[in-house]
Amino acid sequence: MRDKEREPDMAGSLTASLEKPLADRVALVAGATRGAGRGIAVELGAAGATVYVTGRSTRARRSEYDRPETIEDTADLVTEAGGHGIAVPADHLDAAQVAALVDRVAREQARLDVLVNDIWGGENLFEWDSPVWEHDLDKGLRLLRLAVETHAVTSHHALPLLLRRPGGLVVEVTDGTDDYNRDHYRNSFFYDLAKTSVLRMAFALGHELGPRGATAVALTPGWLRSEMMLDHFGVREDNWRDALDRVPHFAISETPRYAGRAVTALAADPDVTRFNGRSLSSGGLAREYGFTDLDGSRPDAWRYIVEVQDADGPADVTGYR
Repeated sequence: MRDKEREPDMAGSLTASLEKPLADRVALVAGATRGAGRGIAVELGAAGATVYVTGRSTRARRSEYDRPETIEDTADLVTEAGGHGIAVPADHLDAAQVAALVDRVAREQARLDVLVNDIWGGENLFEWDSPVWEHDLDKGLRLLRLAVETHAVTSHHALPLLLRRPGGLVVEVTDGTDDYNRDHYRNSFFYDLAKTSVLRMAFALGHELGPRGATAVALTPGWLRSEMMLDHFGVREDNWRDALDRVPHFAISETPRYAGRAVTALAADPDVTRFNGRSLSSGGLAREYGFTDLDGSRPDAWRYIVEVQDADGPADVTGYR
């Protein structure tokens, strides 16, 4: 008779694999201090991944944003969620720092399965509805460096490691779908160019990575209840609906963890190559995979923005979340 004490717990192993589908994966979330980057890192951790989180804001030194969120805090949240968070300070405009970061991942893990390019840093640099000849030139060019050059530098150094194993995933995080940004002016010349460039990066990377066994996509959250957005409206996550009297369409907003669940679903999908080179949204992927936001709702912000907000309809999220 078989010794039951030595018998493998197949049911337990299956349950663990379903609960932690990324337990053997290594991810790098570049730009994970706050917002979507933090939400993505935490959800990757909740799926069991080892997650390297980078940014310029540390407990020892803040970036020019001068905000309290740090990469160490993000790493702690990743670990608390069930993964292994590792904070690495890095300025992704500095190629030497990025090369050292990737060398560290290679030395410690010998693999990279998921690369998320969420570096932004331009929140205080663009001027709403300001034409290029009136926009501060130094700020505009700085925005492009932070939002575009950083992604290129990171991909240049990180992709050889990601390509060591088949099945790697690259996620370029932007604002707006390809369809939406193609037909709409996005705030200013520099902002528009930055967000559209990231979409095109995913398309180009799809062509370069696809034949080599990896997948690249662009992902946009909807109206994000980031730390900065909540502060802007003078609310917290637990009372965010108090802002609806002033900004009714904010009712379609979503937490940063929603985008994180989108990335996790992609990373766990054995058939993710069907999305290679495409522009995706958190709401669209929620319909595809069946996940929800933290409150159990399923906001579809970009469909709402087109069909309700831009159409000057009354703020009514019925059928959109």
